[in-house]
Amino acid sequence: MSISRMRPLLASALGGLLALGATACGSEQAAQAEARAAGPDEKITVYSGRSESLVKPVLEGFEKASGITVEVRYGDTAQMAAQLQEEGSRSPADVFLAQDAGALGAVAEKGLFAELPDEVLDKVPAEYRDDDGEWVGVTGRVRTMVYNTDEVTQAELPESVFELTEREWKGKVGIAPTNGSFQAFVTAMRVEHGDKKTEDFLAGLKANDAQIREGNAPIVADVNSGKLASGLVNHYYVYELAKEEGATVDALKAKNHFFPGKDIGSLVNVSGVGVLDKADDDPDVREFVDHLLGTQAQTYFAEQTYEYPLIDDVATAPGLPRLSSLNAPDIDLNDLDDLAATVEMIKESGLV
Repeated sequence: MSISRMRPLLASALGGLLALGATACGSEQAAQAEARAAGPDEKITVYSGRSESLVKPVLEGFEKASGITVEVRYGDTAQMAAQLQEEGSRSPADVFLAQDAGALGAVAEKGLFAELPDEVLDKVPAEYRDDDGEWVGVTGRVRTMVYNTDEVTQAELPESVFELTEREWKGKVGIAPTNGSFQAFVTAMRVEHGDKKTEDFLAGLKANDAQIREGNAPIVADVNSGKLASGLVNHYYVYELAKEEGATVDALKAKNHFFPGKDIGSLVNVSGVGVLDKADDDPDVREFVDHLLGTQAQTYFAEQTYEYPLIDDVATAPGLPRLSSLNAPDIDLNDLDDLAATVEMIKESGLV
């Protein structure tokens, strides 16, 4: 998304409402409750590109704490982004909860998001939010290569994701080309290395008999069982599998390999949230966004889904390397908005 694209200055009715409420009641929570009570209903509609199993407990926690009903439509992140773009101002959605920054950027590029207040944006480091303030990261997720320790030795682990198109990896790499996180990774590769090298990489995966799966979880399960030697996934799926099996991460055959040297294979992306323009002055929506960036939700994501919290006062899950230690590529997440071209490139490669 262009940083120079002009936006209206932040001057929403919500800001004034909350400020007045805070003065009268002495707290932001009291102000939000007072503003909400004056509204016609206590309901918001969320389009979620994140799976129900991952985010439903957070949404239920918000409903219980706030008394606001959340109506959710679940779907693939790229499909949800496309639906929002098609619906435009007619969309019933108030909020888009997305799996990756690319989908958020694609919706923002169409001018469908409201600008978020500084007090919301400032909760998250600048590299994990939109330059124009139209979306903000909720959790951090890192692309990794998961591998089976019986099939791949430490000495055989590649230093770059581009090595996976070489002969020794033929038939040994699982990918999920219709998954939003894979598509965001490919978009980042286009930004970092250009379309030609990215097209060659995708063609190389196809020629090297990459094993296709519908998502990250099936890849990790098949790697752990030995059906696959390796795969390209997000970091937290290994932890989720251990939780499902009642085991420790150390007990699994599946391990994460973080590519060194700022390799694009270790992209740090975010799940995030954007508010549709029509809901800019809705205090219920504002309270929902605050909840996602609050201690309760951030702790849940850290401890239960093993994603990286993005606010200062919540710790990363034990066993996870610190984000700052990963030597990740220097990708501006604002540049991952050309999702449609990436999807078309993947299709043309024959991987879907």
